[in-house]
Amino acid sequence: MWIRKAERDQKKGVDSPMPTQAVSNEEFEPRPQTQKQKHVEHLIGELSEVRAKKLGMQRRDFMRSSMGLATCFLASNMAYGKTYWEVDDVETWESAAYDEKWPKDEYFIIDVQAHFTNGLALNFRSNEFMKNMGFNLKNDAESYSFNTFVKEMLLDSDTSIVVISGVPTLEINKDKDGKVLERNARSRGILPSWLMAEAAQKINQLAGGTQRALNQGNLAPNHYWDKTANKIDKAATIEQMEREINLYKVKSWKWYCHTDPARTGNGFQVDDDNAAWFMEESRKRGLKLISVHKGYSYQSRTLGHLANPKDIEKAALNHPDFNFVIYHSAIKHGKSEQGMKSAEDWLDKDHNNYDPTTGDFEWHKILMDIKKRNPKMNNVYCEIGSFFNTLAIVHPELCAHGMGKNLKYYGADHVVWGTDCLWWGSPQWGIDAFKRFQISDEMCQKFGYKPITKADKAKIFGLNAAKLYNINVKEKRKALPADALEKLKAEYLNRGGQRSNAAFGWVRATD
Repeated sequence: MWIRKAERDQKKGVDSPMPTQAVSNEEFEPRPQTQKQKHVEHLIGELSEVRAKKLGMQRRDFMRSSMGLATCFLASNMAYGKTYWEVDDVETWESAAYDEKWPKDEYFIIDVQAHFTNGLALNFRSNEFMKNMGFNLKNDAESYSFNTFVKEMLLDSDTSIVVISGVPTLEINKDKDGKVLERNARSRGILPSWLMAEAAQKINQLAGGTQRALNQGNLAPNHYWDKTANKIDKAATIEQMEREINLYKVKSWKWYCHTDPARTGNGFQVDDDNAAWFMEESRKRGLKLISVHKGYSYQSRTLGHLANPKDIEKAALNHPDFNFVIYHSAIKHGKSEQGMKSAEDWLDKDHNNYDPTTGDFEWHKILMDIKKRNPKMNNVYCEIGSFFNTLAIVHPELCAHGMGKNLKYYGADHVVWGTDCLWWGSPQWGIDAFKRFQISDEMCQKFGYKPITKADKAKIFGLNAAKLYNINVKEKRKALPADALEKLKAEYLNRGGQRSNAAFGWVRATD
């Protein structure tokens, strides 16, 4: 049985801004909490109780402060016996120490993988896409609502720009009488293109016209299909393509190769003929950025193999003018917990497909090998939503391997920040984690990794995405102080606004 992490924490009396076990984004089965994670959870509670009491604060308020977040990283270092996170003890006692060490405007942050849903309009968890996972999950419209999205992403974190990312949904263009349909009549899927466009427009209007949100388009080569001729319906595809580009103003396509919106029984590959035709049509219209979900594939038990990133190589080489952003850095996440003898099997090669002698993960290794074979290939980017944050919680050593390899083979200028929130709640803990994260000298020497510099982090946090989405960071930085949304955020914080510290993704109810 699955339960939301926030609900699990409430029942157990856990209050932590940093999740204390891996949270499922509904694309893999939740794993058991490991003994180390339980130790981290215990230490967070113990250390925060002492500090809150001595500072004369309610523990709830302390855990929503920068001191509470710093305490989480201190607890993690203590539990694992290594300095994975750069944190000074004084930061857990004095907020001024945090502010001095980690200035809020040091990095310009663009989150290229952010989600919300509207349960009332979209009926998210009864969607066929979710039923394919074999679970009927409780609908919780408010946790994933647009209002929560704005609060968690833009008021409760240092994120400057969000890219609203959806899940493939077939939009019906016209009714039986030929009338063009609008909004819900077009699609009631998980997060359709029309809703992403509407949300981005609302956020930008809220900001007083400053661009604080971008939106993707869900259209893919297998959305519109002529079932009689068993081939892509090119006319319908072009009609929707022009709608999404011209009306929705999409800035990237979001592809899931292992889904089947047209109900044909098939998915597609990024390097097949239909994808090549789609890219040619998109090229004619000036859109040459494709964000591809690779890795996590449990939600399709018959087509999951199509989430393997092996098709990226040919597509990238054949379309050098296109950029391909590989979501989740293609980590497969191993097998389910079935057959695991203990929670510590997370680190077992047979169960998690992780090789401790090389630091390789299944499918992520395939993505790395593509670059090793093609060192001059420069149009593939590793996105780290539900990769960095998942591995950071699973075990910081695994996180060091994952990030170390992304940087070693693709370079700091080809790794892109994303969080997969709202599943993780506010992304602020992940932002803090990456600011503090470092690969040890020992691992660098043994595996050929390099320390992550502040310049590297600046590229990953936002500069790389800015280039992909044609954002002038210098101009955006200058505009932010006068931004209406930024003023709203300042007023919100001045009035005592706080993060909820709730992670909305799923864990096992038995943990």
